Amino acid sequence: MTEQTKIPVPNEGEEAKGPSLIERVVRNYDLVQLSPAPIPQDLIPPVAKRRRYRRADEVVEDAEVSPVAEVTTPRPDPVAAKPAAAKPKPAPEPAPEVVEPEVIAPVTAKVNVPAPVAVPVRFRGEKQPINRQHLRDQGLIVPEGTVTALLEEVRIVKRQLLYNASQLGQQGMGPASQRILVCSPHPGEGKSYTSVNLALAIAAEKESEVLLVDADFAKPSVLSMLGLPGGPGLMDALANPDIDAAECVITTDVPGLWVLPAGNATTSDSEFLSSSRTAAVLDRLTQGAPHRIIIFDSPPALAASPAAELAKYVGQAVLVARADRTGQGSLEDAVSLLSACPNIQLLLNAVHFSPSGRRFGSYYGYGG
Repeated sequence: MTEQTKIPVPNEGEEAKGPSLIERVVRNYDLVQLSPAPIPQDLIPPVAKRRRYRRADEVVEDAEVSPVAEVTTPRPDPVAAKPAAAKPKPAPEPAPEVVEPEVIAPVTAKVNVPAPVAVPVRFRGEKQPINRQHLRDQGLIVPEGTVTALLEEVRIVKRQLLYNASQLGQQGMGPASQRILVCSPHPGEGKSYTSVNLALAIAAEKESEVLLVDADFAKPSVLSMLGLPGGPGLMDALANPDIDAAECVITTDVPGLWVLPAGNATTSDSEFLSSSRTAAVLDRLTQGAPHRIIIFDSPPALAASPAAELAKYVGQAVLVARADRTGQGSLEDAVSLLSACPNIQLLLNAVHFSPSGRRFGSYYGYGG
């Protein structure tokens, strides 16, 4: 290998004198001529001006920008340097839901419709006269007559019966509260006598009217006592649905008094009374007439069964006992048979002695 250490290094150890090697090359080879020619001053465009904005609320003075200068992005303000929070992207709107319209039934106002009012039943038959003298001969009350002891006694009885009827009606008994059954344990104790007198006394009321029904189908006596003609009656209406009981009622010439005959005799009177038609027929007689009282003159309780059947349809029962004839046992048995009636009252007939010495009618001039 050749040893290189003895090769001399130029200017080693001493400072270089004269121009450098590069300078000599430039000078010797005239490299200055290779530089671009200078640009005329008239060709240089004027300096453009622009605004620099640091913040939205701050305007920076106009700055000269050379056309050849590098356009730089303005330095952000330190306060505004913080990256703005990225606005959350709005959630995509959901697709519109198709809702089927709900069919709602129209709401109708609830109107309280009053219950139909029953058409009042009026008895419009031709008036039949009652023989007043015939009443007087039998010792009965005579309409438009003088006040007697009998009239006063019957007045007391009717007042209690009318009061009971009013109370029973307020208690919700319905048409049954307007019905009164007059009965006796045995024949001949005065039940028909009492029935006719009560009917004549109630007919005199100013706000009440009365329908006297002859319910003694085997031995009717009401028409003969009043002197009225016969005709179809209650039993005919029960046996034949085509017969209206209201059309069988006899109108009398006594204001407020009507009479329903017993009708044709039959051996099945008790069976007809126990049928479902009985309630409809009896309701028909008081339809639309809340002040109408019905009095049934029934057969004796211990002699015939219709009395016990009729007791199911009435609100009161008057059990007539003769003071000198009816025994206690008979009364107890009769009360037992009439037990379907909720209110049974005892009427003592043919009393000739009064412990208190009362004499009704004497105050009005009656002294007999």
